[in-house]
Amino acid sequence: MKRALFLWLLAGLLSASAATAQGLVPLRDGARVAFLGITFIDTSTEGAYNPVRSDETARLALVRDYVEARFAEDGFTIVDLAPISTELASVTNPADCYGCETRLAARLDADYVLVGEVQKVSNLILSMNLVLRAVPDGEVVRARAVDIRSNTDDSWLRGMRYIFKTHIFAEG
Repeated sequence: MKRALFLWLLAGLLSASAATAQGLVPLRDGARVAFLGITFIDTSTEGAYNPVRSDETARLALVRDYVEARFAEDGFTIVDLAPISTELASVTNPADCYGCETRLAARLDADYVLVGEVQKVSNLILSMNLVLRAVPDGEVVRARAVDIRSNTDDSWLRGMRYIFKTHIFAEG
């Protein structure tokens, strides 16, 4: 009985790992990426009653800078957003704008568009995600969401590092 349970669990783990690895589309070396930023969404009780916290604004910039640096380290070119800055300023959340992110990135002649979100449920529970889409068709090339515990610089960076390690730059 124990052996059958062990084999069943092992088979499930192996098939899940294989499916994940096979599902990754290879990224083009030296590709141009339009990184439209990371949107902070505060659905916590604190957010309902208090203004935006300066430490969370600073963390958002910290994570955004990390994402840009990480893509640059891996040989991608982060394109200048100046030509679309007016339109981008009018978009509340580029990660949830019915394909506007792909259309904006196409105007920049980007190969990929990258958007992210950090959602604060409470000071203990936050969720972050990053989505990389091909331009111009909008096909999701890489996407990952993780939950993090605690609202600190370290936890935010740890969550983003995990996204990169396990999916964005994982080998397919």
